Amino acid sequence: MKILITGGSGFLGINLVRYLLQKNYRDIVVLDIMDFDYPDVESQITFVKGDIRDKKKVFDVMNGVNQVIHTAAALPLYKEDEIITTDVNGTSILLEAAHQCHVERFIHISSTAVYGIPDHHPLYEDDKLCGVGPYGKAKIMAEDVCIEYRSKGMCVPILRPKSFIGPERLGVFALFYDWAKDGHGFPMIGSGKNRYQLLDVEDLCEAIYLCMTLAKERVNDTFNIGAKEFKTMGEDYQAVLDAAGYGKKIVPFPAVPVILALRFLETLKLSPLYEWVYETASKDSFVSIEKAEKILGYKSKFSNQDALIRNFKWYLENIDKIKGQSGISHRVPWKQGILKFAKIFF
Repeated sequence: MKILITGGSGFLGINLVRYLLQKNYRDIVVLDIMDFDYPDVESQITFVKGDIRDKKKVFDVMNGVNQVIHTAAALPLYKEDEIITTDVNGTSILLEAAHQCHVERFIHISSTAVYGIPDHHPLYEDDKLCGVGPYGKAKIMAEDVCIEYRSKGMCVPILRPKSFIGPERLGVFALFYDWAKDGHGFPMIGSGKNRYQLLDVEDLCEAIYLCMTLAKERVNDTFNIGAKEFKTMGEDYQAVLDAAGYGKKIVPFPAVPVILALRFLETLKLSPLYEWVYETASKDSFVSIEKAEKILGYKSKFSNQDALIRNFKWYLENIDKIKGQSGISHRVPWKQGILKFAKIFF
């Protein structure tokens, strides 16, 4: 079976490549605009450097593919035009090529960002979609394209994962891990008593695998994916500070003034935190995974705390390798901006 992974050089992509190699898949093609710089597995896959917005490149690479796992996306810190053209237009080009090349399945990785900032929890797959910012809106538009191709007879499972973490995940989480590593506490937007569900990347890979292997009539649907076990945000993040071993604590702050300050800093481009992060951090945020459990047989192996500590340990083990890196993807630490100066107070 020939599998195409878009965005295979990214955080989810490399974890999925390693997962599928362990499952003895040997004909894996990675399409990504970024280099595939993972020496442990690079000789075991075929890497094609290219943009999913490049129609000719996409049609060329699609030839002979049996299944597509579409993980490529422009993330929230990208410019709006890049988010729309990548997440919507790129998805459309991929689906057009997959349809014409008679691809058996096209597994689309969406996001729970499609729900926006809702007024109830848990969230179910048939709840209203109201994305926040260009990223959330683009994810909804991309799902619409997927549903269009379902109506043409394609099998297009859509997975909506919660924020997922694990080995290779940096981005905004690197800020927290950096503070914990250096023996500092961490500020919490709000009381920390809200419940904020996460997801370990290995559990997401398992959900993708189920969509690859179960009967088409079971998987050709939309599924929320998240951790089964999670506590309050304060409790879950405190587990990382406890693992760091300095006796530091999560420090809660009133949400409203902190959000106003972060809005101002974002406007001045002095903070890496964007609207969806700081607007939801003090609120409940969790989805129902009952549908995935019932139909796919999905079983979450990792709790929030398991996933956070696993990610933190990977960060500590790889600190020398990632030192000095920064950017706007999940593969590298985000620049802390003015927030790095706040660390001395915790």
